[in-house]
Amino acid sequence: MRFVRFGKDGFEKPGAIDQKGRVRDLSSLVGDIDASVFAPAAVKRLAATDLSRLPEVAANTRLGVPLVGISKIVAIGLNYSDHAAEAGMAVPAEPIIFLKATTSISGPNDAVIKPPHSTKLDWEVELGVVIGKRASYVDKERAMEYVAGYVVVNDVSERQFQIERGSQWDKGKGCDTFAPIGPWLVTADDIEDPQSLSMWLDVNGAPMQRGSTRTMVFDCATLVSYCSQFMTLLPGDIISTGTPPGVGMGRKPPRFLVPGDIVTLGIDGLGSQTQKIVAHPMSR
Repeated sequence: MRFVRFGKDGFEKPGAIDQKGRVRDLSSLVGDIDASVFAPAAVKRLAATDLSRLPEVAANTRLGVPLVGISKIVAIGLNYSDHAAEAGMAVPAEPIIFLKATTSISGPNDAVIKPPHSTKLDWEVELGVVIGKRASYVDKERAMEYVAGYVVVNDVSERQFQIERGSQWDKGKGCDTFAPIGPWLVTADDIEDPQSLSMWLDVNGAPMQRGSTRTMVFDCATLVSYCSQFMTLLPGDIISTGTPPGVGMGRKPPRFLVPGDIVTLGIDGLGSQTQKIVAHPMSR
């Protein structure tokens, strides 16, 4: 299934995408899109529902983050060898882990706010793996049993904060609006192979990133298992699995985002996002 949440920020309702691509209101069936809804048994029950009988949502309605209950975003750095090369960094021997603040989460088409004093605002299209059940010290062979589904994530990054102000990547990754998620949460049963998904990102209509999850250094199963060795993953948590080449930092000359830029991105089967870059009020 393809779950969504729709409506004004803070007042979203649960929904699903029908076979014709229209949003249907699930409010009569579920309270929200949380772990109780994207658990396998619940998905099976809802999949039997005739969505065409549910209220249709207006096409121009805002889409919010497609799930609730995200206790953390565990992000993976340099997980595509060609992206590591453009960043001038070695391919890691083990996954590089950092966390994105939950206050950075925003809807897939909400504006991205350029922080005051930001000079190197960058983009990263990524596959997000949504955890479906509590995972701690999970073996790789069973890791995918813990995956509820997948989302598109834009791992928005401020490179000057990330790289030039000490060794803490989190500083350049956790600003408000730096984690647009969605538009859909696509359940695992609807994605045949998460290691064979094309991904793309454009800025102002110009192609920037083109890649595939086939070229990950560490695949999804490895990442779920690996992360669970260092922290308990809870239902709703997201592992953002890294980005292919084509980020602004790696271009010659570098190309960073400024207010007015339009970023569009997507992953096959998971939908697309569009964000406008806006200045922070303190910058004006």
